Amino acid sequence: MRRISILGATGSIGQSTIDLIARDPGAYAVVALTGGANITQLAADARRLGAQVAVTARDDLLEDLRAALAGSGVAVAAGRAALLEAAARPADWVMSCIVGAAGLEPGLAALQQGNVLALANKETLVCAGPLIMAEARARGATILPVDSEHSAIFQALLGEDISSVESVTLTASGGAFRDWPLADLARATPEQAATHPNWDMGQRITIDSASMFNKALEMIEARELFGLPPDRIDAVIHPESLVHALVTHVDGGTIAHLGAPDMRHAIGYALNWPDRAPLPVPRLDLAAAGALTFRAPDLARFPALRIARAVMARGGLAGAVMNAAKETALDAFLARRIGFTAMADTVSRVLDVAEAESGLIDAPFSLDNVLRADRFARKTARDDVASASRDNTGR
Repeated sequence: MRRISILGATGSIGQSTIDLIARDPGAYAVVALTGGANITQLAADARRLGAQVAVTARDDLLEDLRAALAGSGVAVAAGRAALLEAAARPADWVMSCIVGAAGLEPGLAALQQGNVLALANKETLVCAGPLIMAEARARGATILPVDSEHSAIFQALLGEDISSVESVTLTASGGAFRDWPLADLARATPEQAATHPNWDMGQRITIDSASMFNKALEMIEARELFGLPPDRIDAVIHPESLVHALVTHVDGGTIAHLGAPDMRHAIGYALNWPDRAPLPVPRLDLAAAGALTFRAPDLARFPALRIARAVMARGGLAGAVMNAAKETALDAFLARRIGFTAMADTVSRVLDVAEAESGLIDAPFSLDNVLRADRFARKTARDDVASASRDNTGR
């Protein structure tokens, strides 16, 4: 029986993971489930799966979680320290799917156990890729990518020598606004941005898909996972979301990974690795799909991709700065303090300010330095948003 933990169990990836393990409960012993504010879901899943411990990241919700799990035998805890303790509990396989930079420290704590980390939290590698990969090597741990694009690349590379890879191409649906008139984007609302044409995802990642910041982060993630230089990592708009990634070799051959837009494939692949097992996902019907279309992304529409290339070229802790600025700008967009297109403007300006801060981006990769860069970028982004808000209101 495999011991597993799910960090971020109440989100869309966590729920899809639970859907898979609940189909074969005798195969798994659930060590820890963690979540945020959705106490009802967290408690229900902990009861159903017989988890050893359920943890909410919210200190103020401890009593709610305790009441929801009364009499169940499931231990309960709350807060950052409890989250890290749960992540560090011995387990054979840990799903890291906490949204955003908040997933970095719990993922690192799980990785230090030296087992398998199924990584759906791209920010972990965007912010601290060299640190995370070095830790995995030192601990003899395995990182399995769960982003659909990186899982696709990982699978396409099976049996191949990475030195034969000429390039990798990540596909992107283009999100909610891929066909909008460019002039209309500045007026897009959070509700409009949170509607995805193909994938069923959480609010924040869906909006990141509309802005292509999600793909920008994935380009950086691909560099860290596969060790490829930035000029060999590309992105292409693929509205059907059936081709998840392409790997082109030096002989001109390209291997594509295709499948229905269902995250349970990438999750299930990581869950069953190194084997394959039947999964309850739709099978691809190419005749029914008809045409597969591709087009180059418009950088005027998706400046996040240009920012990602600049960050990869800069190196150091620029990824941590970019991600923190992006998360803060997204918060401001959701609060209607800035417009949709202003998010990229804020991120660009924060990177410029960070560049001028001596020793920030070029600091050695350590957890303390990553967190320092993160804090600096969030404060700078909040100041930028406040300045932009004053300019817009005339106050």
